[in-house]
Amino acid sequence: MGPFSFPTLPAAKWLGFVTAIWVQATCGNNYTFSNYSDALKSLMALTQLQLNNLSVAKDVGKAFGLLSGLASDRLPTSTILIIGSLEGLIGYGVQWLVVSEKIHPLPYWLMCIFLCMGGNSTTWMNTAVLVTCMRNFPKNRGPVSGILKGYVGLSTAIFTDICTALFSSKPSAFLLILAIVPAVICLTAVLFLHENQPASGPVEDRQETEFFHIFNVLAIAVAVYLLVFDITGNHGHVLSLYFAVGLIFLLALPLAVPLYVVLFKSKSNSDIEQPSREPLLAPQKSSTEKQEIVTAIVKAEDAERNRKPIIGEEHTVVQMLQTYDFWILFASFLCGVGTGMCVMNNMGQMGLALGFNDASIFVSLMSIWGFFGRIVSGLLSEYYIWKCGTPRPVWNAASQILMALGYIIMAMALPGSLHIGSILVGICYGVRLTITVPVASELFGVKYYGLLYNILILNLPLGSFLFSGLLAGYLYDAQATISVDGSNTCVGAHCYFLVFVIMAVACMLGFGLDILLAVRTKNIYSKSKVEKKFISETEDSTSIKS
Repeated sequence: MGPFSFPTLPAAKWLGFVTAIWVQATCGNNYTFSNYSDALKSLMALTQLQLNNLSVAKDVGKAFGLLSGLASDRLPTSTILIIGSLEGLIGYGVQWLVVSEKIHPLPYWLMCIFLCMGGNSTTWMNTAVLVTCMRNFPKNRGPVSGILKGYVGLSTAIFTDICTALFSSKPSAFLLILAIVPAVICLTAVLFLHENQPASGPVEDRQETEFFHIFNVLAIAVAVYLLVFDITGNHGHVLSLYFAVGLIFLLALPLAVPLYVVLFKSKSNSDIEQPSREPLLAPQKSSTEKQEIVTAIVKAEDAERNRKPIIGEEHTVVQMLQTYDFWILFASFLCGVGTGMCVMNNMGQMGLALGFNDASIFVSLMSIWGFFGRIVSGLLSEYYIWKCGTPRPVWNAASQILMALGYIIMAMALPGSLHIGSILVGICYGVRLTITVPVASELFGVKYYGLLYNILILNLPLGSFLFSGLLAGYLYDAQATISVDGSNTCVGAHCYFLVFVIMAVACMLGFGLDILLAVRTKNIYSKSKVEKKFISETEDSTSIKS
């Protein structure tokens, strides 16, 4: 419990969730590299391989997310948020100084360090938010993951569209926003986001479900609003200002939920103290009987500690790493998010290769449609577990097929290919991030979830290095021509054709792994269906009695 906690306030948990939404809506800065990568490439006179390795350095920052994972079990949420906000302020602040030419370009190795810091800052923010909210709402992991990860996906479009509206996509202004806004939001969340007791009865469970429906509707409204702005072409300065004001209003609307709880909701039935059902006078046991009971309890505890947990129970990190299921999940995650990171990091150059001077529209499309992938997959996966016990990894498998199709479409380089491909890849990338979060908690528990989550996130720097740094970097430079000023440029469909084909093959491999994991874990989700049905019947019974 942090120093700014308000445990007696009925709306405290929901106010914390709203601030978590705001943190997520501003901490997707790690996905915005394409918006200013060309400026860095020009100022520092980099080859495409060097630029890609700079983006890898940014993603390597996520590898140090293991530190935030370890800290999440030892430090309060407020401390983790403060660390993330300060690190992002420094990492992106230095990049702003370079791109705005307020200082001379730093040595390449030093720029790698500051990009790494910027990338690492998001791991502290994400860990603080996800770990806290998954523990606060354990019975709604799918919706929680979908909403929070959805806003992370939207954050790229939020930053991109606001910068376009106010500063005409100026890279230096964009970096300044990345440095300042997340830091301010995180410091605000420090006051309200902390662990609370989860729902303790059917009335609270039903209320949580209703409120998450509201949050989903509000999130979809933000996404549609951004999408309309993107597809309606260029806007004048005045209209853009109105757009920015409207967006801020929509982002503030989730405050209506905790406000409603404060004004209209009385204490739930679970908060009312129930009379004790213990007998007033319990029969006394002899000292011998007491000793036998204590001995039996000690033996049972020892047996439980020595027993190897099965999938679906709480695992330590070491126990988790010893399971086949973890490595199947890890490898399938790499195939999906690794290839997606490659597209995000190289979208600027991919657009230039196909004749687009400004790739910001594709960055926004991936962000917005990634949001829809996150929201829809969170809701559908939860619904079908409830209805028929469908293993959650099935949705990851479906996303791999769709993502492979997106890469094939982009490889064909037909008119509109980059638009359609960006949408498909964005959707599937969102599904991967959303589904994998609750799957990991359902297979291995939430006791060490902060560290578990950040071990899985190692796939982001690893995938960035393999698919962006090595594959895309080398193949692009092999096709590029060197200009008089020493920079290299490639124009044409051939620039990324082989890259897209190889990534499509990787997605098909991921599809096979996800199907295997779904088969191996089907019993867990069948059991979950039975448990959810029991909860539903209990709620109905309680409703009838009341």
